[in-house]
Amino acid sequence: MAQTVVLTLSYDGSGFAGFARQPGLPTVQGRIEQALSTVLRHDVETVGAGRTDAGVHALGQVMSFQTESDDLDLHTLRRSINALAGTGIVVTEVRSAAEGFSARHSAVSREYRFRIVPGPIPPLFLADRAWWVKDALDLGAMRRAAASLIGEHDFRSFCVAASAEGKRTVRTLELIDISPETQLGEHSIVVRVVGNAFLHSMIRIVVGSLVEVGRGRRSETWLTEVLAAGKRSAAGPTAPPQGLVLWHVEYPEECWL
Repeated sequence: MAQTVVLTLSYDGSGFAGFARQPGLPTVQGRIEQALSTVLRHDVETVGAGRTDAGVHALGQVMSFQTESDDLDLHTLRRSINALAGTGIVVTEVRSAAEGFSARHSAVSREYRFRIVPGPIPPLFLADRAWWVKDALDLGAMRRAAASLIGEHDFRSFCVAASAEGKRTVRTLELIDISPETQLGEHSIVVRVVGNAFLHSMIRIVVGSLVEVGRGRRSETWLTEVLAAGKRSAAGPTAPPQGLVLWHVEYPEECWL
């Protein structure tokens, strides 16, 4: 009888060409599927909760797959995957899910966090985990601008144009929180974004646009105009990948066995 297994994993995206498997390139999904196939002795095809771009990190990515393997010990499976997956990936939890579970389609919300280090002094410890913006940022202006993005909107302006062709681009954002934070003694700003789902590079374009407001280059009402425009060229730059982390994916409690 088929069993649905769910992995929660963290990874440093620096050495990967993104999450999704790509022939001949190092990817998180490719590494995990190779490790699973070795342990379970059959080909394994996984489903991921979110397709992170090259250089983007994760603390709580989720992957699901099905196996016919009998007597599967989930704790042993976690240790085996961690031994085989190589550097930069850590599986933190392995669970069984109800029949029909999908890491992608069963998710009710996803949380991403983007870290910015503002000001003239470059980060040291956070250099590979943040976007260094050399200007001071007006957090109040950024928060007021972000408020216009909360709720259900067509986010076509905030995604890679080619990825939106012929696709539905309406998404719902539940929260955008922008708060100062000190980590390893270095000052940063964390943009926390929670929504039902996201388009290709959507969060990085949202953050890049918010930084334009924070720098004073754009007005606090500008993002309303960007939403209405419905084209990528209306929004701000795409923030660099190293500041972004897929933080957490939420599922209904009844999913778990």
